[in-house]
Amino acid sequence: MSVPATTTGTAQIGVTGLAVMGRNLARNFARHGYTVAVHNRTAARMRSLVADHGDEGTFVPTETMADFVAALERPRKVVVMVQAGAATDAVIDELVPLLEAGDIVVDAGNAHFPDTRRREAALREKGLHFVGTGVSGGEEGALNGPSIMPGGTRESYESLGPILEAISAKVDGVPCCTWVGPDGAGHFVKMVHNGIEYADMQLIAEAYDLLKAGLGASAAEIGEVFAAWNSGDLESFLIEITADVLQHVDAATGKAFVDVVADAAEQKGTGRWTVQNALDLGVPITGIAEATFARALSGSAPQRAAARGVLPADVQAWNVPDPGAFIEDVRKALFASKVVAYSQGFDQIAAASAEFGWAIDRGAMARIWRGGCIIRAKFLDRITQAYERDAQLPLLLADPYFTAAVADGVAAWRRVVAAAAVHGVPTPAFSSSLAYYDGVRAERLPANLVQAQRDFFGAHTYRRTDRDGSFHTDWSGDRAEHEA
Repeated sequence: MSVPATTTGTAQIGVTGLAVMGRNLARNFARHGYTVAVHNRTAARMRSLVADHGDEGTFVPTETMADFVAALERPRKVVVMVQAGAATDAVIDELVPLLEAGDIVVDAGNAHFPDTRRREAALREKGLHFVGTGVSGGEEGALNGPSIMPGGTRESYESLGPILEAISAKVDGVPCCTWVGPDGAGHFVKMVHNGIEYADMQLIAEAYDLLKAGLGASAAEIGEVFAAWNSGDLESFLIEITADVLQHVDAATGKAFVDVVADAAEQKGTGRWTVQNALDLGVPITGIAEATFARALSGSAPQRAAARGVLPADVQAWNVPDPGAFIEDVRKALFASKVVAYSQGFDQIAAASAEFGWAIDRGAMARIWRGGCIIRAKFLDRITQAYERDAQLPLLLADPYFTAAVADGVAAWRRVVAAAAVHGVPTPAFSSSLAYYDGVRAERLPANLVQAQRDFFGAHTYRRTDRDGSFHTDWSGDRAEHEA
């Protein structure tokens, strides 16, 4: 139902910005018994929400920002669901003069975390709480229970947290929502979540491509393989929907739907942000980076057109004598590469947490990703358990469970990557993940030569294996070594 806009101080939470995500979040709040003030720059969208879904709970429709703020009980809790960037700043600028000390502004869009840190600091000076909040699960999750990653102050979470936990997804009765950390921590974790999502999707796509090339299998047949995989250790939302997509038939042509979709993947920017930040932090997230670049390559139409039919391939024809064994090899390679992507993502979270003083609980992040979000997967329980065993675990791959799980598939992983190279099937995420695995486990890397080269041309110094200190060799002179 709706109550008059003149009703003041009765709504427990408000949502401004009623496109699909904002609309569904408002409905989710109302369904859970909260009185929700609703506002949109275009009032018609607000009226449509109340008219279409007013029977789901109690809404307070408002046409002006002043009425919207007045409808909220104190401390006011305002959820902003508008386009990231300038639109968010514009809404905040309109809101802030109407708020009072202690009020809470929640940005639940996909904001870049440096923007969230800037906004949080600015609103803190005015006595307001700014809560950058990652929300994952798409429009269905927003309505039926997303994974929610709020940052901001602990004080704000004491007031806001119970409401967010109520509307979040639940796994084994546990809310997929927890306080992440100060200022931009929530949006940072959502950004890395999306980066892992990029890697996960690319790895699945490469597995599909390998099965198609190696077996000559149809999309529907490959869909059956993914459906079977979804009952094992790969069980996840993305594997589940992949099986569904691959078995879907295009109504217009009667062909497999996936075969009529153009092979150019788009992106909204969170993958790029993840990679850019990893470069800033010096964290190797090779699987996520290659997945992001794979999308860029897929959209590089002029380059692909210039290369097609011109660049020599020199590949072997593919003949798979044992399809069942090949399918199992691809499954194991997919699982191992997936573990690498998550391991790298959690390394990035740890590095940023140390850099910005966030003290993020990585086990808790895995726990709230178990439901509602796009990367929800069976093995997230195992990640939580790994960090419960060792909260300071330096490498997820080094946890005994994951060491054993990946070891079971290393031989298969190598066979798949080698076969892909020999037969000319691009597997950037599979290949880079295996290279990272070999790099991180190596006793000695060729970085010794790189550092010697740097000292030769730039006097950048080097360290030795046999004594402490930094050194420089006089390469253009007598080549005597000097301690720097």
